[in-house]
Order: sequence, then C-alpha cells, then structure tokens
Amino acid sequence: MTSQTTLPKPGQEPGGPDRPDSSDGLQAGLKNRHLSMIAIGGVIGAGLFVGSSAGIAAAGPAILVSYAMVGLMVVLVMRMLGEMAAARPSSGSFSAYADQALGRWAGFSIGWLYWFFWVVVLAVEATAGAKILENWIPGVPQWAWALIVMVVLTATNLVSVGSYGEFEFWFAGIKVVAIAAFVVVGLLAVFGFLPGSDNPGSGLAHLTDSGGFFPEGPGAILTGVLMVVFSFMGSEIVTLAAGESSDPQRAVSKATNSVIWRIAVFYLGSIFVVLTLLPWNDPSIVEKGSYVAALDSIGIPHAGQVMDFIVLTAVLSCLNSGLYTASRMAFSLGERGDAPKSFAKVNRRGVPQAAILSSVVFGFVAVFFNYQWPDTVFQFLLNSSGAVALFVWLVISFTQLRMRGIILRENPGKLVVRMWLFPYLTWATIAMISFVLVYMLTDDAAREQVVLSLLVAALVVGISLAREWRSRRAVAK
Repeated sequence: MTSQTTLPKPGQEPGGPDRPDSSDGLQAGLKNRHLSMIAIGGVIGAGLFVGSSAGIAAAGPAILVSYAMVGLMVVLVMRMLGEMAAARPSSGSFSAYADQALGRWAGFSIGWLYWFFWVVVLAVEATAGAKILENWIPGVPQWAWALIVMVVLTATNLVSVGSYGEFEFWFAGIKVVAIAAFVVVGLLAVFGFLPGSDNPGSGLAHLTDSGGFFPEGPGAILTGVLMVVFSFMGSEIVTLAAGESSDPQRAVSKATNSVIWRIAVFYLGSIFVVLTLLPWNDPSIVEKGSYVAALDSIGIPHAGQVMDFIVLTAVLSCLNSGLYTASRMAFSLGERGDAPKSFAKVNRRGVPQAAILSSVVFGFVAVFFNYQWPDTVFQFLLNSSGAVALFVWLVISFTQLRMRGIILRENPGKLVVRMWLFPYLTWATIAMISFVLVYMLTDDAAREQVVLSLLVAALVVGISLAREWRSRRAVAK
C-alpha cells in the first residue's frame, strides 16, 4: 500500500516536532544521534583521504590556505542553507527553495543536476570500494564487488530511513574517530611527545624548510582550490535528511552551527598534521598517499592496510549517503511534478521505493560504463557533472537572497538561523564561487569540466523552460 503527499506551499508550515511524519510525507525515522553523525561525517568525503596528496604536490604547505578558502565558502553556503532548511524542512532542500524563490525552472534544473551528480558518484565510489575489496580478496572480480556493495546499500536504503541512518551513524563514526585519532597522534609526534615515534618531531619547521610556505608561488593557492573544492561536496546532505527527523529545526541549527569546527578539525587539522610530519615534497606523499605516508613516518605498523580500511569506510559512507540523497531529490522532484509521479510515492515503511530503485539503476548503468568505456563515456559523465557542486552553491546563495524576504513575510518566527551580515556576505559568497568558476576556465585540467557541466546545465534549463512554455500554452487553450 502506498501513499502520495505534496510539499508544503509557500506559507504552509509543516507539523510540529511531535508529528509522526516529516514535512513532506516521509517517515520521521532519523534520530538525533543519526543526524548529528550525518552532519559531522558529511564533511569527510573519500576525496579527503585520496585526493589531498595531489593538492599538496601542487601547492606545498600553501594548500592549507586553499582548504581554508574553500572551507570558508562552505561555511557561508551552509549558513544560508541552514537558514532556509530550519524554516522549511524539506527532502528537496535547496531545490525546493529555488523552486519557491527563483522559479520552477530553477528548482527543476538544480534538482536534476544534483541527482545526476550523485548517481555518477555512486559509480565512482562503488569502483573505488571494489578495488580495495579485490586487493583483500582477489578471488572475487572487481565488478562483482562493485555489484555486491551497491546491492547491499540499496537494500539498506529500501528497508527504512532508520536503517540508512544506522549504517551512516557507524560509517561516519569510524571516519570521525579515525581522523580525530590521526590528528591527536600526529600532533604528539610533531612536537616530540609520542613515545616510540620514528618521526624526529621537527615542530613547524616543515612548513617552511623546503622552499618556504609558498614554494610554487602564491598562484598555486588557486590551483589548490580547484583540486580540493569537490572534496567538500556532501556538507548539505544533513539539510535533506533533517526532513525525516522528529525535530528538523533543531537538527539543522545544530549542524549549521558546528560546521566551522568540523572543517577546522577534519580538513585543516589533518592536512596540517601531514605537512608538519613530512616535507611537502617528500616522494612518499604522492607514492603512498598523504595519510599513509604520515602514518609511516610515525612508525604505525601496517599503515597502508589501516588507511585502506578507513578509505573503504569513507567510500561506503559516501555510497550510502549518495543513494539516499539522489533518491530524496528524485522524490521531491516527483512531488513537485518535475519527475514521474511514481517517484513521489512512499511505501508502508515510509520509503520512496521507486525513487531509490530508479536512482540505483542509473548508478548501475554508470558502473557499467566505468568498466566498459572508462576513458570515453564514463569520463564524459565525470566531466559533465564535475562543476555541479559549484552550481549548487551558487543557486543556494541566490535563493537565500529571495527566501529571506519570503520567510519574513510569511512566518518570521521560523527564522531561527540567520545568515551573518545579510545580504553582504551572501553577495560576497556569490562573487567567490563565480570567481572559482571563471578561474577554472583558465586552467587546462579544469576547463573541460566547467564547459561540459555548463552545457549539461544549459540542456536541463532548456528542458525546464520548454516544459513551462508547453504548460502555459495548454492553460491558454
């Protein structure tokens, strides 16, 4: 037996904290501890573990400035998103808000682009996880591991939102504990307080002893920004998940207020440890990966295997959240009439089954492309979704400019989270994101991503505008 519900219209408020269902018909099955860990773990993507070495090699110690710049951008975007999500919890999050504030074309376009981004991510993460598992158990082929991982996490998401929350609680918990332990142990070794450490404990000397803090010049900071910006994607997931919690306003407020320390500790803290344990140009950072190289320098036994386990956990966490996020965005699009109506139906467990299965089918197709045509079709998919993170942040910023006035007119009491220095910081964020997009066009490695992503975005916007034009003609007749 299924039920179908609709999103609250502007001015229509969801039920209170004790409501049995979420604001848009999904079951309120996520507990506060689930939301807390989703918020913390959402910042820590697999990209942090596997992509940081390339950033360090490109910018040296100055990569810390790159991470700080992107981190600031994420903090500001999350503050804007938190303002809207606390006032109007919705599984469609920024897509639903863009629909209300900027027009239906905006909600349709950014919703489908975001869905597209995550189904491509499913293929990337499933393949990454399969490679690790194949190294451990070579008797099972890589494609079979990818299939097993996808099937297990699909089943988890189909059971209930609570099962998704429970899996993510433990996946994210392992990531959080691992990074926190790495930072603590690393700092002890840096300052010579770790008993039995193989690292000489040179303090902060490595930040400047190999060509200074800017060994590749200040311009390398922007190159570093391009290399690390996409590892922050996922911070916004908690605002989608909040719609399925018993007290979304509290969950969003808490997540928004804690994003600063989460980025400071997990990103800046861990990269700082790597850069102070080893010279930035140490070959092992690129050969082994930054975290494995750092652990090896301390003398942690089996550092590679330890990090493989942590990366696998991060991959499974990203897969789990990616499937959840894609399906909830599809659900929201279905409720607004921008996707098949079946996507908006929930089963008796409160799960949008059709939205989940449709998302995972596209994920399986992308996995197939990755194995069959990795350098052509799949590379096109990767590049054409590469700049979606920046598009999402840009739309969130423009949406918040309009939504502030809407919320103040309709229910000012819901404005419990406020963007700082509005509207000046909002416009500053828009300028920062726009600058990064323009700068990407000047970078040989990033140009193709921006151009293809812009073309795909233009196609989706064109489809949306064509749908609206047909609807108006039908009404006129």
